[in-house]
Amino acid sequence: MTSTASERRAFLPLTEVVEPVDFEEYVSSHAPGVEPGPLRQLMEFPQDDLELLHQDKECVTLEPPLPEEEEYQHYSTTYTPHNSERQRERQRGLVKQTFELDEAASAERQDDQRRSVSLDETPRGSWASSIFDLKNSSPDALLPSVLERTAAEDMDHRNTEARLQGRHSDLLGLYPPPDEDEAVERCSVIEVPKEHCGQRIMVKCLSLKFEIEIEPIFGTLALYDVKEKKKISENFYFDLNSDQMKSMLKPHTPHTAISTLARSAIFSITYPSADIFLVIKLEKVLQQGDIGECCEPYMVMKESDSSKHKEKLEKLRLQAEQSCNRLGRFRMPFAWTAIHLVNIVSSVGGLDRSDPDSDSGHGTWNERKKKGFERMSVGEDMCNFATFRPATLTVTNFFKQEGDRLSDEDLYKFLADMRRPSSVLRRLRPVTAQLKIDISPAPDSPHYCLSPELLHVKPYPDLRVRPTKDVLEFPARYVYTPHTTYRNLLYVYPQSLNFSSRQGSVRNIAVKVQFMAAEDPSQALPVIFGKSSCAEFTREAYTSVIYHNKSPEFYEEMKMKIPANLTDNHHLLFTFYHISCQTKQNTPLETPVGYTWIPLMQHGRLRTGSFSLPVSVEKPPPSYSVLTPDVSLPGMKWVDNHKGVFNVEVTAASSVHTQDPHLDKFFTLVYVLEEYSFPFRLKDVIITEANMEGELKASMVALRGALLDTCVRFLHQLLNKIIQLIVYPPVISGQIVNLGRTSFEAMALFVNQIHKNLEGNQDQHGRNNLLASYIHYCFRLPTSYDMPMQYATLSRATARPSSLHLARSKSISNSNPDLASTPVSPDEEVQRIIGSKGIDRSHSWVNSAYAPGGSRSVLRRNPNSSCDLKQLLHEELALQWVVSTSTVREAALQQAWFFFQLMTKSMAHHLFLTSKLDVPRRQRFPDRYVDDIAALVCAISADIANRYHKDVELVERLNNSLAFFLNDLLSLMDRGFVFNLIRTYYKQIANKLHTAQNPSSLNALRMDFTRIVCSHEHYVVLNLPCSTLSPPASPSPSTSSTTSQSSAFSSMVQDQGVATMFELSVPFRQQHFLSALIGEVFFLHKKAISAVHSLLCSHDADPRYADPQVRAHVAQLYLPLVPIVMETLHQLHDFTGKQNTYATRQYCSLNPTPTHICVICFLAPERAFLISFLCVSLERINSLTFKKSQDMKARLEEAILGTIGARQEMVRRHRERSPYGSQENVRWRKNVTHWRQNTDRVDKTKAEMEQESVVDGNLATEASLVVLDTLEIIVKTVVASELKESVLGGVLRVLLHSMAGNQSALFLQHCFTTQRALVYKFPEMLFEEDTELCADLCLRLLRHCSSSVGSVRSHASASLYLLMRQNFEIGNNFARVKMQVTMSLSSLVGMSQNFNEDHLRHSLKTILTYAEEDLELRDTPFPEQVQDLVFNLHMILTDTVKMKEHQQDPEMLIDLMYRIAKGYQNSPDLRLTWLQNMAGKHSERGNHAEAAHCLVHSAALVAEYLNMLEDCRYLPIGCVTFQNISSNVLEESAVSDDILSPEEEGICAGKYFSESGLVGLLEQAAASFYMAAMYEAINEVYKILLPIHEANRDFKKLATVHGKLQDAFNKVYNQVSGTMFGTYFRVGFYGCRFGDLDEQEFVYKEPSITKLAEISHRLEEFYSERFGDDVVEIIKDSNPVDKNKMDPNKAYLQITYVEPFFDTYELKERITYFDKNYNLRTFMYCTPFTLDGRAHGDLNEQYKRKTILTTSHAFPYIKTRINVIHKEEIILVPMEVAIEDMQKKTQELAFATNQDPSDSKMLQMVLQGCVGTTVNQGPLEVAQVFLSDIPDDPKLFRHHNKLRLCFKDFTKRCEDALRKNKTLIGPDQKEYHREMERNYNKLKEALGPLINRKIPQLYRTLNSYSRSSLRRVDC
Repeated sequence: MTSTASERRAFLPLTEVVEPVDFEEYVSSHAPGVEPGPLRQLMEFPQDDLELLHQDKECVTLEPPLPEEEEYQHYSTTYTPHNSERQRERQRGLVKQTFELDEAASAERQDDQRRSVSLDETPRGSWASSIFDLKNSSPDALLPSVLERTAAEDMDHRNTEARLQGRHSDLLGLYPPPDEDEAVERCSVIEVPKEHCGQRIMVKCLSLKFEIEIEPIFGTLALYDVKEKKKISENFYFDLNSDQMKSMLKPHTPHTAISTLARSAIFSITYPSADIFLVIKLEKVLQQGDIGECCEPYMVMKESDSSKHKEKLEKLRLQAEQSCNRLGRFRMPFAWTAIHLVNIVSSVGGLDRSDPDSDSGHGTWNERKKKGFERMSVGEDMCNFATFRPATLTVTNFFKQEGDRLSDEDLYKFLADMRRPSSVLRRLRPVTAQLKIDISPAPDSPHYCLSPELLHVKPYPDLRVRPTKDVLEFPARYVYTPHTTYRNLLYVYPQSLNFSSRQGSVRNIAVKVQFMAAEDPSQALPVIFGKSSCAEFTREAYTSVIYHNKSPEFYEEMKMKIPANLTDNHHLLFTFYHISCQTKQNTPLETPVGYTWIPLMQHGRLRTGSFSLPVSVEKPPPSYSVLTPDVSLPGMKWVDNHKGVFNVEVTAASSVHTQDPHLDKFFTLVYVLEEYSFPFRLKDVIITEANMEGELKASMVALRGALLDTCVRFLHQLLNKIIQLIVYPPVISGQIVNLGRTSFEAMALFVNQIHKNLEGNQDQHGRNNLLASYIHYCFRLPTSYDMPMQYATLSRATARPSSLHLARSKSISNSNPDLASTPVSPDEEVQRIIGSKGIDRSHSWVNSAYAPGGSRSVLRRNPNSSCDLKQLLHEELALQWVVSTSTVREAALQQAWFFFQLMTKSMAHHLFLTSKLDVPRRQRFPDRYVDDIAALVCAISADIANRYHKDVELVERLNNSLAFFLNDLLSLMDRGFVFNLIRTYYKQIANKLHTAQNPSSLNALRMDFTRIVCSHEHYVVLNLPCSTLSPPASPSPSTSSTTSQSSAFSSMVQDQGVATMFELSVPFRQQHFLSALIGEVFFLHKKAISAVHSLLCSHDADPRYADPQVRAHVAQLYLPLVPIVMETLHQLHDFTGKQNTYATRQYCSLNPTPTHICVICFLAPERAFLISFLCVSLERINSLTFKKSQDMKARLEEAILGTIGARQEMVRRHRERSPYGSQENVRWRKNVTHWRQNTDRVDKTKAEMEQESVVDGNLATEASLVVLDTLEIIVKTVVASELKESVLGGVLRVLLHSMAGNQSALFLQHCFTTQRALVYKFPEMLFEEDTELCADLCLRLLRHCSSSVGSVRSHASASLYLLMRQNFEIGNNFARVKMQVTMSLSSLVGMSQNFNEDHLRHSLKTILTYAEEDLELRDTPFPEQVQDLVFNLHMILTDTVKMKEHQQDPEMLIDLMYRIAKGYQNSPDLRLTWLQNMAGKHSERGNHAEAAHCLVHSAALVAEYLNMLEDCRYLPIGCVTFQNISSNVLEESAVSDDILSPEEEGICAGKYFSESGLVGLLEQAAASFYMAAMYEAINEVYKILLPIHEANRDFKKLATVHGKLQDAFNKVYNQVSGTMFGTYFRVGFYGCRFGDLDEQEFVYKEPSITKLAEISHRLEEFYSERFGDDVVEIIKDSNPVDKNKMDPNKAYLQITYVEPFFDTYELKERITYFDKNYNLRTFMYCTPFTLDGRAHGDLNEQYKRKTILTTSHAFPYIKTRINVIHKEEIILVPMEVAIEDMQKKTQELAFATNQDPSDSKMLQMVLQGCVGTTVNQGPLEVAQVFLSDIPDDPKLFRHHNKLRLCFKDFTKRCEDALRKNKTLIGPDQKEYHREMERNYNKLKEALGPLINRKIPQLYRTLNSYSRSSLRRVDC
């Protein structure tokens, strides 16, 4: 790098963004030098990157197709996320990896636990049996060519090939996909605008049968929502009559259209609820009599009784025939019933989630969102009408219609009542019938379906087939969906009529409804839809007739298809008739009795709503249709004085009539402008050129008052018109009126209103789906007015050819069903509509956009097409936005995405229409526009920086919108300019960061921005991956003098190319601009890691980058991240559980998941890059540089391997818990840091979990293999450097670390081959230097030799054998390996819980087999030495088996370990290992004193051997020095020199056999004593340590030691009564069940304050579990045990509490509490007895047995139970027992009296016991029994005298106590004290004569004789 460059660099910290390279300039000046091929596409965007599609909207009845698969856009993560489905695709065909954990777990389940208690007599299995066992076991498979000697190169080559076989090419495909929550760049696919559709159910009417069949019956179905009190569907009419019945009506229906024969209907339900009913109404032909009379026969007569009623039936049939002939046109109500839909859905049970027919739970991400929106207010899952099992129902009960309760209001009351259990309806007599219907979820695209307008919906293969009708829904609440198809329907509902005041015969009233184009009767239009079995359209419709009712209610629905172009003359005409039911002469069938009408258009608006109309008695006069009936016309006669007597409701479902005054006014004014038809009358205002501009602006402002629901329905037209006003400013009176600002304002406010009110209908970026689909599909630049409306879609190219597709639709064809049934051709009608009344022009959706089957023919661009746009929309929008202020600016910012996308699409459209797509990017847009864009981006960046803490949500949306905009601009504008815009943004944010209160949220915004910009589909190309960085100043690297400090690989002399690759240098940042941005923000932030992960995933899955050459270039972009990760290593999550202590940065450590991702991302580019590149470059890096990087490398490897291990652990736990376990599954969102996999769901199936574990296994294996590849490269590279030793040590450490993890068998095999090669090439590394490495390697290999996986054992055995062989070849023996292996096995056995000796036996046999087959060394001592070692290992194994059996019995386990340690008395290293194993076990159980003693023994052992090596005055001289700590230590004294020489190779080689080792052991011992509260012992330990520290002048240590001593002595001084060190029990085992333990006695040391019951319970429970409940018995007393009286099948335990026992001379030495509880070897317990066998008797017959036990070692020792080796019994006669009792009482009195401070309560208690009169066997009685007479037996004289003296002492002590009590009592206790004194005096009086009687014989000189008490001694 030149000096100027480095200066520049010094001034450009990473926090600042460099000035990017001028992209366009660079691309044009660096012509691609590469041949066309994979690298060529890295140079520039493809030709067909941007393409415009005109996509025709097909026939209404079919959804429009999406654009074809987009060629490039799907490479970006914006539309192709890395979700789990895609990952699963990439994970197909993985092989299941074998893991030790899984094998072990399954083996354990099969294994029956073997149990036995016996210990062999010999401490270790006999040599002979061991050899026999081993010889008979079978070896594992031998590896071929292990014994061959090959050249190192060949070996490496072979290993590399093997490693590359069967590798998974796609590392990231194995990792859970990037977190969806982090994927800010993710955009949902924008849905094509289509008509709204709820959940659809299909109802098929199968049959309708009555008990009697006499006349045709007609049915109607409709849905009603009781809660909303709303009819929610139009009527569906069906006719299930037999042909015979239908023929009765032949005269009235000459022609039957097939559309009226439908028997199945599809209902749509947008708001499913439990309140929806399917109501079925039945009607029959009108006949004489009211409804009740006409229903009677159906209720009483049955088909089965036909013989009874034959005549009656005939009569009824005849009547029916007559009625049909005469009144066939009229109907009457008959019966009704209702089906509660929720019962159908829930009772049949929802579909299973896994049901193949069900699409619940699937669907795209987008659909899920949409469904959420549609069901926003549902809340009831049981009401899911989309997925239920189809049901066929038979409805049997119908309710008779009540003539006076026919209105909808009555119906709602009935329906509400039906839901109650005590329904009134149930008590009514039903009309019995059988209606069979089928209800099922509707198929997605049903065949033979007619739309509500009776158009054929595709697929419709055959027009002659009976159709299914799509029933129009009237949603219960608003549905916000724009119209996309033409619909113009009118519904008329006559409701009631009141003719009670009308004179004349008006009783059977029918209302005829007609749609009139003018007043002439011939002008009735055939637009009324027919019902069932009739013509498709009719000119009139009648209501049903209620017999003899002057005020009838109606329930009919008349559906009409009204013309698109209505005039003021169009009106509805209602004619009222009296129908004569009886055939009388001169009485016409129908008599008109009244007329009324509704004009449909008024002030250009459609009239709908509820009307209460007056009825005229006479025909209306001419030209009535333009007036309403409310107007009093002269000379007309009205019913009931012109009052409203007829109620009717009119509603419209129309995409033509907005039915909103604000919208109507705006559309009308725009039309007036277009047509320039001034003056124009609008209601009360005359529109002229003068007031036009004001009115138009006012109408635009007033738009915000329009109903949102209506605005949304006409959204597309509204926005099109506003845009048209911006692009084509209208010219009024020759002046251009610029409406840009008003339009921008109106648009901003309108878009905001939609956004605010439809919160549920947004994607995650807050974009409203309706607006997004408008821009994406419907918006186009208006070019000329006659251009048909189409979906103009901006998308990245769809196919390779660079020609542009422009599909064009045909004009409306004659088959267009939208506009049928008019005499003119459709084209003419459209012309007529467009050319006629203004209001409709604005709605003429009726245009060629809806032509069916519009061809997608390719249209080449026509250069002459008129593209003279007056104003460019994007320019105008940018300008208006920049200059906007206050509320409008705020509104625009709120919905910035909308304007950005509109601009982007407008720009693309403009480039296309003006053929500028091939023009260089700089010349595409004028400078003023470019300036506006720059100003806009700058202003918005400033907004983001300044408002981020106030308006969090807004800023987040704004930030993302800006990023998406810039991402789009990269495809349209000068890319260098866009890079500078990005830089502007960065600068704004950076300026704010210094002063920000909350920089992390600002950083997060910047990270999101970067991520979105970088999600560009040509991200790699934008980074110029093939550009070479600026060349260094000097041509040869050696002369370059600059050093760079920040590089991870830096040195004085280095290769320039390589160095710059690894750092974010200025040239790198300029040329790889976007890639550098990621590097600059990559301070281990979760978002940053996630972004890199996502990018790498997309590269990995991108077919454009499949070529290895290309991949190497792509990987280069990520190299600077390597040192960044290295530097932040300490922030990674530490999976060992020890958090890194050197995390000094202000960041806290990272959570596990980002760490996983970070590591995976680190491995991915490495893998692509290392293999092809690292070898070359690393060789050229100076070794000094390498050293530093290598340490980092090793640290990262540790992190990596740690991660993989932890991950495996997770996988294992994951597998072990049941699929439906109670584990809490935390989905890790922004704040929860629980480890998780992205797909964590509780309800995973077994197969899913299996697959997951397969993937995890492969990931762990692949990651470890990448590390292995890297290590191999490092080894190759450093062989030549001087520092290879330290580096190779690092490599081996990483290998050892990886062997320690839970790795897969596949990885371990490769790991072992690498390890063998390493040892083969560099043996000195293990055998000449550090012993630690050799020890670790032996331990790891042995551990894998006991693996349950055969292949792993084979490899480990081979490695171990070769290790021995190499050690032997170096020094002609392999003592070092031998020693290390033996020690490793011992520590493995001691520490490992799940160690399997059978597997190890196989491996030992394998090693033997290698030794036998190794021809080269057959004649050396080597095979024999191997055999010795193997046999010795096998012995240790045999011990292990026993240890396993006693895993649950702590005492037995420690005994066994003790015996094994004893067996190694001659092998100090191994004895030390076992002592440490024991210390570990004790610490686990909290036996700190015992653990301390194990460590003291270890230290003594080390001292012995150090003393043998050299005489060093300050070191202890061996065990003797330690005997003050414990007398037990002497057993460590060394075996004589002739057996063992410490100088021998491999002896005392461990790290503890050194001065520092000794110090370490002693410090550990002191720590354990401290935990055991044995502070006095700490002093003794430090007495040995201090001379060593003093000799070393280690004053720091001395200070520490003295500090600890001070602490210990303070503790001793402050101890009040001393801590209890332990409680002791004698435990005897009796019974052959105990094996070796039978008749053995031990003293157990238990934790202090252990009760007898506790230890009894523990041992009883333990042995009961082992032998069975009824086998173990506890002997309750402590008497000697008689074996002959015992049951041989039982196991007996005798447990007795014992106390330490000291002889009198000992007590002089043992003064403190500690002395009396330390170094204990004798214990005592007492047993009371009488000569006749009872335990207790009278005073004169009470004997006592004292038993004194002596143990083999002193407590505390290195184990908690010690054998009793000596037992002595002393028997006391009754008088001696009395003496002991009196001495005890006297002692208690003395203690209570002299206590300091005094305790009056205690004193009084003791006194009361001594002088109280009530005391049984009290002192007086004792005296009377033993002192009243002189004993006959001279042997008892001495005892008599002793007792007498005891009483003397006793009375004196009582007196002292009373005196003391007197000083302590208060006045309230004086009487009590006097009482006690009286009692004392009485006692003294009584005792007086007894005490003073001396035995004269005692005072003669007697011959001395031996002690006369009876004594028996047992050993």
